[in-house]
Amino acid sequence: MTSERRVDPFLGTPVHVVTTRQDRPNLPSDECPFCVGGREAPDQYSVRAFPNRWPALGEGRCEVVLYTPEHDATFSSLGAGGARQVIDLWADRTTALSALDNVEFVLIFENRGTEVGATISHPHGQMYAFDHVPPRPNRRFATGWRPDAQPTDRFILEHKGWQVTAQFASVYPIALSIAPTTHLATISDASGDERDGLAEVLVDVLSRLDRIYDAPLPYMMWIYQAPSTTSYDQSVWFNIEIVSPWRSRGVQRYIAAAEVACEEYFNPVNPSEVAQKLRDLK
Repeated sequence: MTSERRVDPFLGTPVHVVTTRQDRPNLPSDECPFCVGGREAPDQYSVRAFPNRWPALGEGRCEVVLYTPEHDATFSSLGAGGARQVIDLWADRTTALSALDNVEFVLIFENRGTEVGATISHPHGQMYAFDHVPPRPNRRFATGWRPDAQPTDRFILEHKGWQVTAQFASVYPIALSIAPTTHLATISDASGDERDGLAEVLVDVLSRLDRIYDAPLPYMMWIYQAPSTTSYDQSVWFNIEIVSPWRSRGVQRYIAAAEVACEEYFNPVNPSEVAQKLRDLK
């Protein structure tokens, strides 16, 4: 069995049973497969995408995206030029994956840090091509999510057509939204100027996040964009979310029993305070 999607008959919760992922590497100590000459990067590269050897959704629907050949780099250390190369690769692979049979939704995401499950520290992200729109993005699309027009004290910055805010009802201590100020459906639709602006914003924001506690911040980042074939195509707003479980330096906020049981959450950090700290880190 490679991947079997099951749905809880009472709660409607989808679960993918993927036993092959038990074989994934866990923090290899001898050599990095993503460095030049490694198993997944035999040749020189600047950015690179390739099929995941341990796909969660079946063959050809999960890819790894390498941001740089530099093992100790971070997304923010790429600079705007390096970040733009990553964005262009995201766009190219979104177009290619969306063209596959039965692909409805392409998710771009990154897990950074062992605290959020990253098994290889080399800067990289992933892309999943779903044959449906998963529940959370589907709810956001159906309710017509738009960038916050009046973020007030949750506003962080606006730059070259992109706005960054702290989320109003955030589950995690740090939860940011990056969105275009004018409608954009997918990363593939972004113009050169829009991609340049996004590159600069990502580098800026991720740099500030690493300085908020004076330590490399573990985070999860994902990109919501319009599905491939549904009626949402013309109304969905492209949106990047970045969340971190840290509530202070090295102190993790755990989502525990009452929250999992009830799907109601208790965030110990005020989003407005996060926004203020990030505004101050210019």
